[in-house]
Amino acid sequence: MSEEKKTENDEVSLIDLFAVLWHRKVMIIVITLIVAIGIVIFSIISIVLPAEKSPLPNLYTPSALMLINDESSQGGGLQSLLGGMGGSMGSLASLAGFGGIKTGSTYSELAVFLIETNSLRDSVVDEFNLIERYDIDINKSPRAKSRDALRKLLTAEFDNKSGVLTISFTDMEPEFAKNVVNFVVGYLEDRFGELGLDKNKIEAENLEINLANTFREILRLEEEARRLEHSVAFATLSGGNIPTIMTDISRITMELEAMKQVYTQLRVQMELLRVTMASETPIFQILELAEAPDRKSGPSRGLISVIVILAAVFLSVFMAFALNAISNIRKDPEAMAKLRKTND
Repeated sequence: MSEEKKTENDEVSLIDLFAVLWHRKVMIIVITLIVAIGIVIFSIISIVLPAEKSPLPNLYTPSALMLINDESSQGGGLQSLLGGMGGSMGSLASLAGFGGIKTGSTYSELAVFLIETNSLRDSVVDEFNLIERYDIDINKSPRAKSRDALRKLLTAEFDNKSGVLTISFTDMEPEFAKNVVNFVVGYLEDRFGELGLDKNKIEAENLEINLANTFREILRLEEEARRLEHSVAFATLSGGNIPTIMTDISRITMELEAMKQVYTQLRVQMELLRVTMASETPIFQILELAEAPDRKSGPSRGLISVIVILAAVFLSVFMAFALNAISNIRKDPEAMAKLRKTND
């Protein structure tokens, strides 16, 4: 018998709830319609207005892709290199936490760490005048606020499986966002070069410099040899000091031959190094620079509209039950008497 009463009470409760909603159906429908029309008008206005005046402007997020070769950093080589540099970069070897460089750290972690540094953020802020662009008050911590603003817009994600680092930046102007991303890519490339992490690249640059210097020296010696030969011819006609000139020619010839041998050895080293570099993946390699996107990354006005309309439905339903509860209290003499006593 008790179970039958319980079932009957449940049925009555559900009927009561439905009755309340049905009684307040006009209010629920009106509130929902008003909110739906309002959010649609708001979305249309946000599209029609210029981006700088729109309350909900279109945002664009271009991305650049870089391949970070972590294999070269295994065995603690990166940590020992940074540890021997001293200063702020040397302290990277002992940092912990997110983006920190720990024992067994990798170049990908270093790349993410560099993006999180104030040096990079300040460079971006100064390069693109973000303090003025984002209307940051120059009298109230403009540097800190500009860094915070950039931290929310500039992101870096590393995929461990592919070894690809993705750098993205979000802004109302796609061309501006593209320029910021490519600037950050260039900054990272320069920093990796300054740290001297890619030994093959550094060696290739040094070999190119030595080759150029050696070639210039060979040209100089050849020019001097030709000048001495002309001097021999002139000395023969004028009775000049031919033995001395011949001695200089012999010396120049020996130096020229030595420089040619050095040049040949440098060329061989360069070719061998190119073969090595071709068989290895560079530590930092740009796969794709950012392009100005022609499709927005946000906001999703449709999703926002659905969420707002659902919130309006829930709010109107809550108001219906609240109004019903207030109405019941007013009809209950005992409840009203208690309220009067409370007020007294």
